[in-house]
Amino acid sequence: MVLEVKHLRKTFRDPLTLKSRQVLYDVSFHVPEKTITAFLGGNGAGKTTTMKCILGLLKHESGDISFFDNKEEDFRKHIGYLPERPYFYEYLTGVEFLTFYGQLSMDVSKQKLKERVEFLLERVGLAHAGNKLLRSYSKGMLQRVGLAQAIIHDPRFLILDEPMSGLDPDGRHQVAELIRELGQKGTTIFFSSHLIDDIERLCNRLVVINTGKILYDGEIRDFIKADAKDFEVIYRKETQLLKEKASSITEVMNCLRKIEQEKGTLISVIEPRLGLEEAYNQFRQRAVP
Repeated sequence: MVLEVKHLRKTFRDPLTLKSRQVLYDVSFHVPEKTITAFLGGNGAGKTTTMKCILGLLKHESGDISFFDNKEEDFRKHIGYLPERPYFYEYLTGVEFLTFYGQLSMDVSKQKLKERVEFLLERVGLAHAGNKLLRSYSKGMLQRVGLAQAIIHDPRFLILDEPMSGLDPDGRHQVAELIRELGQKGTTIFFSSHLIDDIERLCNRLVVINTGKILYDGEIRDFIKADAKDFEVIYRKETQLLKEKASSITEVMNCLRKIEQEKGTLISVIEPRLGLEEAYNQFRQRAVP
C-alpha cells in the first residue's frame, strides 16, 4: 500500500469568533501501489484539506497517515506534489526553476539534471519557453511547469490537486497523456479533479468525499456497476427484432432459455453500464441527505 489514511479529523478555528468548524470527519481511505486514484468531490468537500494533512502541510487533530506500508524511513523523497495554487519564482526562467528544484531533490550530475529538465519541458509542451521568465507564462503554462517540477525527481507517488485547472484543451490533453504515461510506468498517482471526463479516462480507482466524509473508496468499475440498472437482451424472432430487460444474471439466463424455447436467435446481451458522471450524480442523491 502506498498511502493509508485512517480516521482523519480536522477542525479550523475562526480567528475572530474563535468558533470551531470541523471540516474532516473520520476520513479513511487507501491508495494501492501502481494505481491512478481520483479524489472526487464538490467545492468545499475537503479534498485540499485532506491532501495538505496527508503531506504534513496542515496539522490534523487525530487519525493515522502512513506511506509505503511504513517501510520507508525517508518517505518524502519518493513523493511529488502539485498544489491547486502553486507558488512560482517569477524572476526565474522555466529552465532555472526546474534546475533549482532538481538540485534540491536529486543527487545527479549537472549534465544528467540538464537532460532531465530538457526532457520534462519537452514533455509538458514548454520546450519553446524554457528560457523565458515565469512571469511571462500564462496560467496554463505555469500549471504545466508546476507538474514538471512535481516529477523532476521521478517520484514513486504523485499527489496532484486539480492538475487540469486553467488548461486549454491542448494543455489538458498533454497533461492527461503525461499522467497516463506515468501510471503505465508504475508511478502511483492520487489526484483531485472536478473534470469527470478526465477521471473516467485516466483512473482505475475512485475516492468520493462530501462535506468532509468519505462516501466511496474502491474501483471505478464497481462504482459504475453499483448504479447501473438492467441487462438488455436483444434477439430476433422470425422477422422481429426484440429487446428484453433483465435485472440480474439469473434473469438473463431465464431470458436465454425462453429465446431458445421460442426458437429465436440471440443477437447480444448488453451489460448494464452508466457513465461516471451519471453514476456519481445518482450516488450522491442516494448517499447525501
